[in-house]
Amino acid sequence: MGFTDNIRMMPPVTKNLIIINVIIWLAMIAIRPLEGFLTQYGALYYFTSDQFLPSQLLTYMFIHANLWHLFFNMFALFMFGVTMERVLGGPKFLFYYISCGLGAALVQEGVFALMIHHYASIFPNAGSVTALLRHSDVLYQDLWNIGVTPNEPVIGNLYGLYHTPTIGASGAIFGILLAFGYMFPNVRLYLMFPPVPIKARVFVLIYAGIELLLGVYNSQADTVAHFAHLGGMLFGLLILIYWRRKHIIGGPYF
Repeated sequence: MGFTDNIRMMPPVTKNLIIINVIIWLAMIAIRPLEGFLTQYGALYYFTSDQFLPSQLLTYMFIHANLWHLFFNMFALFMFGVTMERVLGGPKFLFYYISCGLGAALVQEGVFALMIHHYASIFPNAGSVTALLRHSDVLYQDLWNIGVTPNEPVIGNLYGLYHTPTIGASGAIFGILLAFGYMFPNVRLYLMFPPVPIKARVFVLIYAGIELLLGVYNSQADTVAHFAHLGGMLFGLLILIYWRRKHIIGGPYF
């Protein structure tokens, strides 16, 4: 069976999600002005930033930073999404995927809110500081005028939280991974690292724990939205529990 045969046999939602993500990424690298446009209007910004649009809660999950970001997300979607779509059916699978992506965005926004509150509390006139920094065209002179040194490291962190976008399908993908571990807990996954078979539920729990540790550690060099990943898992788990209780889904299947 060739590559094209495998593509044709993929269930439609998974296949079309992969195609849409790949087309958007190719368009971004082929048309440079489009890259800037999509990053400005499609990536997810903090909800009080002057760059935020409500539509970004959906569009951000179709934009990727580079080829590897796209590849790993789409590879995981293919590996786990095919099975989950066949189990759930196309409409429920699409609802689940989008809901996990939205949940990831909301959790990430909530984490940003906590971080902004923490950083802003350092300054006595926090309201004025945050009011300025939420604008992308803030001037250093504006900060001097309210008694804040522009090169204060906390100012840079605050500005970054307001104006660094969140992009990628990872939150939705982590929701799919959670669903696989939830419905096929005893299926053994064969990974490159560690090079031993591991049950799906154990893999999901380990992965979630790593994401939590990395999110709490919050390294300045780490640009991955770990809490968005956990948000996708959380919303996915809530949906699956609700569906199970309403007998919309069965399982575990193995």
